[in-house]
Amino acid sequence: MYKKIALKEMQTEDFIRENEKTGEICIVKSRLRDIEPIAVGKGMFTKVNANIGTSKEIDSLEDEIIKLELAVKSGADAVMDLSTGKNIDYVRSKILEKCKVPLGTVPIYQLMAEALENKKKIDKITEKDFFESVEKHANQGVDFVTVHTGINRKTLQILKKSPRLISVVSRGGSFILEWMKKTGQENPFFEYFDELIKISKKYDMALSLGDGMRPGCLNDSTDNAQIDELQNICLQAKKCVSKQAKVFIEGPGHVPLNEIEINVKLQKKLSGKVPFYVLGPLVTDIAPGYDHITGAIGGAIAAAAGADFLCYVTPAEHLRLPSLEDVKTGVISAKIAAHAADIVKRGEAALKRDREFSEFRRDFDWKKQKIYSIDPEMFDKYVDSKISDNNTPCTLCGEYCAMKEKFNE
Repeated sequence: MYKKIALKEMQTEDFIRENEKTGEICIVKSRLRDIEPIAVGKGMFTKVNANIGTSKEIDSLEDEIIKLELAVKSGADAVMDLSTGKNIDYVRSKILEKCKVPLGTVPIYQLMAEALENKKKIDKITEKDFFESVEKHANQGVDFVTVHTGINRKTLQILKKSPRLISVVSRGGSFILEWMKKTGQENPFFEYFDELIKISKKYDMALSLGDGMRPGCLNDSTDNAQIDELQNICLQAKKCVSKQAKVFIEGPGHVPLNEIEINVKLQKKLSGKVPFYVLGPLVTDIAPGYDHITGAIGGAIAAAAGADFLCYVTPAEHLRLPSLEDVKTGVISAKIAAHAADIVKRGEAALKRDREFSEFRRDFDWKKQKIYSIDPEMFDKYVDSKISDNNTPCTLCGEYCAMKEKFNE
């Protein structure tokens, strides 16, 4: 396993083993799955995750399988199944069968969805139910799970006094907070965190410590609620590392450009450089339909500053369940952001492909440009049929193309 990862990441096996021990690299793969693992963290190429899954309103397993296959074909390194429709166990089993990359889930989504479907009151859900939901997913072979472990009673008190414009945007976070309000009990994932470590180690499944207090708009970025939760999560991550459990940390959210690097550096400092998985971040609130762009801008800055894993954002973010086209656009946008950041973080290892592509562009080698481009289908869509042959400039400049002359020879 380490040899394959080392070759793919252009690092040594010793480098990967050493940094896995310190928690700075997380190798994501359940021991129950026969797939190629991914390595996330220090010295690794930035990874991209794509979200799929049914909802109560749009519940088609067939559509989600097609999205899964398209996401992986487009370059997603991992996929998360966020299904909340019907027959969630069956849906997940079929997605696991088809998924050739690490698969993540959010077990509390299923716990919540099935409770509501069965008209079970939230306060009747037990602490035992929380952990059984996680173990069910782990036993089915899921490679990583998001668990909202940093929310506690103090969080509720902070929110009551908070000037937040939008209180909570995390589905998992809101469910736990609602359960705490109605039962008067502490968040089981916070209070009995060691139980999650046991499940993680039993299945060699990674824990993605979720950001239930992530900001849902720029106004709320880097506030008391977000930072208090981050402090809790970072302490829990250190505990995972000490017990050799796989872990990474989730981050915001909606964050203005000037706060992204601060957020990344703070997470790295508080956690002991545990891998950081970010949603976007989205750098403006006013671009519905274009949030794949706002997310790619934020993702590139975050990854260049040290974030390790980007969750894609599609044009459908905040609006609806993404379509096939949205899924591909989201993956490609995040891949561009990840590669742009890797040029900063990995230098020549990432820049090599750009240099070779530029040679093909210089030589008007259209066939090789297509092969090396991040989206060959998009290349085909835009390249003019008149220049399908090599040695012909594109139709923008035509015979006036500056590259026809080699002035430096």
